[in-house]
Amino acid sequence: MEISPFYEKKVVCLNCKDTFPTLKVRSKFIKVAHSDSDFRPIYSDSNVNALFYNVFVCEHCGFSFTEDFSKYFAPGIKEEIERKITQKWVPHSFSGERTISQALQAYQLALVCGSIKKEKFVALAGLALRIGWLYRALENDMQEQRFLSLARDLYIDCYSTEDFAGTPMSATRVTYMIAELSRRIGDLETATRYFSKVIENQRIGGEVKLIEMAKDQWQFVREEREKLSKAQ
Repeated sequence: MEISPFYEKKVVCLNCKDTFPTLKVRSKFIKVAHSDSDFRPIYSDSNVNALFYNVFVCEHCGFSFTEDFSKYFAPGIKEEIERKITQKWVPHSFSGERTISQALQAYQLALVCGSIKKEKFVALAGLALRIGWLYRALENDMQEQRFLSLARDLYIDCYSTEDFAGTPMSATRVTYMIAELSRRIGDLETATRYFSKVIENQRIGGEVKLIEMAKDQWQFVREEREKLSKAQ
């Protein structure tokens, strides 16, 4: 019997505590062919996109979250979710295989829920970034730029508050993301500044691969700035 790339997982909603099913992709089916310079994974099998299944959408209350969300709800937050999400929620399930538009809907719901819940900037930036990636796959440049810009601003907040501490994101990686997203949205000044910060890390034996990537991208930015100054 052929084994499915997907398996069903039962998830307990952080908000209403009800259980609901969601699909996950078996790790042996997750094969990344290559990645973009902002780490968007391009999967070998376009029919099995693990990115589509990162967000859990509670079919009961509409609260949407990822494994990066904390279990803690500050006083008054659950009432705000009830008012802004649950009361407007038409119960429906995201438990089957997802299309790109369902994946987008799930991520956008999670970004709204995470913002209400005041999740860490690093988690919100990750959601905005992934929405940008999905719009890139759809070749919707305007929306891609909008969400990459939001992700970049959230990474700057994350960098200044150091709220990535205790997460898989390092200071070097956050710095690189600010630089690369700035480059992609055309903010070449900020891109130059932050790529330089990443490259400076080689003195203290920072993350070699990221430093090499930063050098390559910094070269692109330099060429881009030269072109612009000639055009003026």
